[in-house]
Amino acid sequence: MPDQKNVQHNIVVRSFAQFFSYLFHPVFIPLYVMYYLVFINHGFLAGINNTAKVWVLIRVALNMVFFPLITVLLLKAVGFIDSFYLKTRKDRIIPYITSGIFFFWMYLVFRNQQGVPDIFTSFVLGVFLTSSAGLLANIYFKISMHAMGCGGMLGLMLVVLQSNNPQPFTIPFIFFVLITGIVCTSRLIISDHSEKEIYSGLLVGCICQFISAAFIL
Repeated sequence: MPDQKNVQHNIVVRSFAQFFSYLFHPVFIPLYVMYYLVFINHGFLAGINNTAKVWVLIRVALNMVFFPLITVLLLKAVGFIDSFYLKTRKDRIIPYITSGIFFFWMYLVFRNQQGVPDIFTSFVLGVFLTSSAGLLANIYFKISMHAMGCGGMLGLMLVVLQSNNPQPFTIPFIFFVLITGIVCTSRLIISDHSEKEIYSGLLVGCICQFISAAFIL
C-alpha cells in the first residue's frame, strides 16, 4: 500500500508542475518577453510614451497569443484535432502552420514600421523560426513546445546581453533561467516528454534567436 505522505507529496508536486505548465505555456512566452522589453528594460524604448508601448504589447497579444489560441479552439470545434493540449504529433501540425503565419505577419509589421527597435523584430522573427523548426522536428519526434518557448526566452536574453544595453541585466536573466528550469522540470513530471525532447526544444529555441539576431541586428 503506497505511503499516504508520499501520495500527498506527489499530488502537490504535480499540482505545481501543472500550474507552471499553464502559466508559462509557450503561447504566452512572446507576451511575457515583450512585456520585459517594453516596460522593464527601458533601454530599447527610451523616450517612447506609454500609449505607444501599450499598443506594441496589444499587437503582440493579438497576433501571437489570441489568434493562435482561437485557431486551436476552432480546430477542436470542427474536429481537426483531438485535444486542446495537442498531445500527439498529428494534432500539432496545423497549429504549427497557422501560428507560424501569425508570427511571420507580426515580424512583417515590426520590420516595416518606423521606430520599432530591431531587438523586437529580431525576437519575433526568432519565434517564427522556432515555430518552423518545431514543425520540421514534429515529423520525427514530439519536440517540447514549452522547452522551445523557454529556449527562445533564454536566447533572447543572451542576445540582449550582447547588445550593450545599459539596463540592469543580472536579476532578469537569473529570473528567466529559474523559470526555464521550473517549466522544463514540470514537463518532465506531468507530460510524456523525454529528456531528449526537452533538451532539443531548449536548443532549438536558443539557436533560432541567435540566427534571427545575426540576420536583423
